[in-house]
Amino acid sequence: MTPLSPLDRAALLGLARRAILAHLGVAPPPELPETGALAEPRGAFVTVRVAGELRGCIGNFRPGGSLARTVAAVAVSAAHEDPRFRPLGAGEVGALQVSISALGPSRRLADPRAVRIGTDGLIVKQGWHRGALLPHVAVEHGWDAETFLRHACLKASLPASAWEEPGTEVEAFEADEFGEEPAP
Repeated sequence: MTPLSPLDRAALLGLARRAILAHLGVAPPPELPETGALAEPRGAFVTVRVAGELRGCIGNFRPGGSLARTVAAVAVSAAHEDPRFRPLGAGEVGALQVSISALGPSRRLADPRAVRIGTDGLIVKQGWHRGALLPHVAVEHGWDAETFLRHACLKASLPASAWEEPGTEVEAFEADEFGEEPAP
């Protein structure tokens, strides 16, 4: 996995924004790079805010092609398909803010308490229940490892202590998280 340069990050943010604008019919679709770090297969999450308020967050751990293609697809989904929010409208584009989490591969944690706060995100699996939290969530809330684990379980619609049960899998993943600065 090639680390993303500041230029790569800026390109991905622009690509996500252009994909949303194209979906709204106010801009042409973005061109997707075919070489370099953005052409590597990686999962990603895109978070969309309007005037600082969360309006969508959708991602895919399994890339559907390049990082650029994954970001473009999940950006549109975050802006228009997150069932928690109404779809973004063309009139809201001026207050749009985009954040991206470019994901690294997941790894199973033998000891879930070994999750690295601020570095690792979590995936909790039990049967068909799945829940994931990005690395920045624990930092934003000031959570320790056990609190982070409990919230990942709750996100999976499991009891908070499910991470301690024998049939539960806990995986960690790293993410390169970055976003647009809020408008003044």
